[in-house]
Amino acid sequence: MRLTYLVFALLGLFWGSNFIYMKWAAEFITPAQITLLRVFFGFLPLAFVAWRKGVIHLDQVRHMPHLFVMAVLATAFYYFAIAEGTALLPSGIAGVLGGSISLFTTIATLLFLRTEKPNALMLIGVLVGFVGIVLIARPWEGSDRTIDTTGVFWMLAATTILGVSYVYVRRFLSPHNLSPLALATWQTGLALLVLLLVVDRTGTGDILQNWHAAAGVAIGLGVLGTGMAFLIYYYLLQELGAVAASGATYITPNVALLIGWATGEHVGMPEIVAIILVLTSIAMLQIGRQKAVNQIERAASI
Repeated sequence: MRLTYLVFALLGLFWGSNFIYMKWAAEFITPAQITLLRVFFGFLPLAFVAWRKGVIHLDQVRHMPHLFVMAVLATAFYYFAIAEGTALLPSGIAGVLGGSISLFTTIATLLFLRTEKPNALMLIGVLVGFVGIVLIARPWEGSDRTIDTTGVFWMLAATTILGVSYVYVRRFLSPHNLSPLALATWQTGLALLVLLLVVDRTGTGDILQNWHAAAGVAIGLGVLGTGMAFLIYYYLLQELGAVAASGATYITPNVALLIGWATGEHVGMPEIVAIILVLTSIAMLQIGRQKAVNQIERAASI
């Protein structure tokens, strides 16, 4: 069990440090190129483990339309939007906004999955989360604003599309009982093909001018933050269950904010209050969802 919680902490560290790697890389290459490199280096460990475990089968090709949708939206577009947002925002702020995934996942499930019934705690959690996001965006600031609104919208677009993709998986892929590892491998592999077709790779080699940025994208963002993060998350799903495994999202914003502060980014009282609100929202949503699941299970056992 001690190993499990060590791995849990590593997942939060990998996810939380992604934002500073993207920030470094954005000084040399475009967000689209960052996305391409991230998916390429993330796909390598996934493909190797999937091959060793034998989870990829030809009969999975019949699910290609749905796998392609997930590759384009939940991988290629999601990572691109995150890179765009992080390039425009302090990495710590981007990390806090990126940690709001569960907020938009909850909204998407409540809107599109009739089996999901909200309770009061979940609804309050959604409201608290939005208050935190508004506090970060600060729409009341004028031309001297410190936070780029476009960057905020890119981050919210990323978290929204990921929330919707969760619903898509539940409706169209979960009934087929695909291995999570197989799904992740197909997703990243197909996304890599799409990105290779559409991304202008001119000047991608400029990132080699700075070894911190190059290693950050290849190792930190790709191998660790994407490939290994997928593998660790699926390990935690097996060991701890979905609710406990998703608790790594509590660590991610804190790690991103601490790294941002350590690298010289300003962290003021509004940012601290905002992250408290976002983390409170995540906790309320997780607890509320668990209560809803327990109620369903009790009703089914009667």
